[in-house]
Amino acid sequence: MARVVTFGEIMLRLSPEGFDRFLQADRFEASFGGGEANVAVSLANYGFDTAFVSKLPMHEIGQMAVNSLRRFGVDTKSIIRGGDRVGIYFLEKGASQRGSLCIYDRAGSAIAEAEPNEFDWDSIFSGAEWFHFTGITPALSEKAAEICMEACKAAKRMGLMVSCDLNYRSKLWSREEAKKTMGELCKYVDVCIANEEDAFDVFGISAEGTDVHKGELDLEGYKSVAKQLVEKFSFKLAAITLRTSYSASDNGWGAMLYDGNDFFFSKEYRIHIVDRVGGGDSFCGGLIYSLISGFEKQDAVDFAVAASCLKQTIEGDFNMVSVEEVKKLAGGNESGRVQR
Repeated sequence: MARVVTFGEIMLRLSPEGFDRFLQADRFEASFGGGEANVAVSLANYGFDTAFVSKLPMHEIGQMAVNSLRRFGVDTKSIIRGGDRVGIYFLEKGASQRGSLCIYDRAGSAIAEAEPNEFDWDSIFSGAEWFHFTGITPALSEKAAEICMEACKAAKRMGLMVSCDLNYRSKLWSREEAKKTMGELCKYVDVCIANEEDAFDVFGISAEGTDVHKGELDLEGYKSVAKQLVEKFSFKLAAITLRTSYSASDNGWGAMLYDGNDFFFSKEYRIHIVDRVGGGDSFCGGLIYSLISGFEKQDAVDFAVAASCLKQTIEGDFNMVSVEEVKKLAGGNESGRVQR
């Protein structure tokens, strides 16, 4: 059984019921999520031995976060316990022409204040073959960035494949800070994953003929983006998710994979969205699963896109689908008919 390690922050998610706005809400639904935690849950659901590494307080809310992962079979033994708070994010789900709104309350979280010497990466990576992180984690603090660097160095020293979702967050750091830090971390990355904006925000690499706010994507422009990323960092693979936003409720969803020689495009799904948060993370989980499982590159991107398509029909951050369900959709069964 393949073993994958992910490292990052898991947060408490508080959302008004349904599509209520914050100003309407008199109660919030509580769940947990975070980029690397979401990937860990996807891979655990696919049958992989998956570990999530972080730091969480010893109090009951910290334990709730741990339990949210354990229920799906994620290995939480390498989560350091300590610190004072769990990061929080508030999510107001958008609909039609009203976009979603996300407000963060994560300053001073346990993982942001963690010390590099708290993590024994040689022990954590024992028996693992893949390490995954995102550009969110090193943005949390200088110490978090240092921990990411130590993890990447240890992973490469021990022969692991390393994947990174660039995931730029303007509320955490500037483009200049992201470029400097991610430019160093990406030297250790084998598989780079980005969306239609990340490559520009982090490295200034833009797709010509594309306006994400108007829902216009030019596939030739994204070929250039992937090619520049691979040439700059010698990635083995670069993947770019392609979202066509017709509205907050209806999106086109696909992706491209580039191996330095050939481009592989998935089909585009027309999704009526239930919850888009975690869509990119579920793509990462699907891609990691398919690559470790030895899928051909076209099949790998097809599986990853189908997995993330299904996620966006599910409430919450986590993608709760099986390999069989993803393969069925990737194989062309997208009618949505009742299964009896």
